[in-house]
Amino acid sequence: MAKGQQADKELTDVLNQLWRLDTNRLRPGTDYIISLQGRAGYVAQGSNYARDNAKAPLFTYVNEDKLKGIKTYLHFMNLLDNYEVSTGVSETVTSEEQKENMLFIDSIMETNVMKCAHKYLVRKGQSQSDPGQFKKQLYDIWFRLYHRDRSGGEDSCGFEHVFVGETKFDREIMGLHNWIQFYLQEKHNHIDYKGYKARQGKDTPDEDDHVLNLQFSWKGLVKAIGGSFIGVSPEFEMALFTIIFLMSTEKRTSVVVKVDEYVLELVVYRHRGSIGTSYPTLLSSNHRDL
Repeated sequence: MAKGQQADKELTDVLNQLWRLDTNRLRPGTDYIISLQGRAGYVAQGSNYARDNAKAPLFTYVNEDKLKGIKTYLHFMNLLDNYEVSTGVSETVTSEEQKENMLFIDSIMETNVMKCAHKYLVRKGQSQSDPGQFKKQLYDIWFRLYHRDRSGGEDSCGFEHVFVGETKFDREIMGLHNWIQFYLQEKHNHIDYKGYKARQGKDTPDEDDHVLNLQFSWKGLVKAIGGSFIGVSPEFEMALFTIIFLMSTEKRTSVVVKVDEYVLELVVYRHRGSIGTSYPTLLSSNHRDL
């Protein structure tokens, strides 16, 4: 581990419990195959140009039977078309979309990953033991609408920002830190993967890494670097970032943890009682860091 990086031991312990329980995680080389290709290039501030150092897509193959056959993935994917991408455009949540949100929360609450997270948060005094109350808490954290652009109505929520992605004034990509959304957008030629960013202690990531720092274009805009888990289940990400959100009252929380072989910086921004954004940054994936 690089000098100055101190892993949070308690969070490391609980997040490794979640990692071990994440049996819905897809297996690299079997359930999906990625092609990392070249390194991400320099992007000037305010620019929407990046040299394409990856001529082929990031995802070569994904087992869609698993995506459609695992309940949490299926309910997750049903949410991805429920949002207006541009900030400043008010969101309207229909009764059908609200039902989809609840079906997703119900499905993740059935997993051992979310049960473990709930149990930990109850023990730490951050959640009530009643599952129904915890579901309401999850809804408020992830799905409650709020103003991101003050010029309009309620135009955003944590789920939209982190998992779906947003654009700001047609100048900037915000969020979009989810591999399933990335894959589906790439499949429909909406995302162009540009390359990866090297991490500390190792020049080249491995194609079986479960965390990557990526550069891509989307909707005519460029994201210089965005951290994303790869292959993990929706419930794992929801559990992990919910814990970090509830264990801090700071507007910006950054913790360094060691999950499996990965040394990560996990960042969560608070928007009052909801998540503003959350994402991982891969710092190292070297077994000598153990």
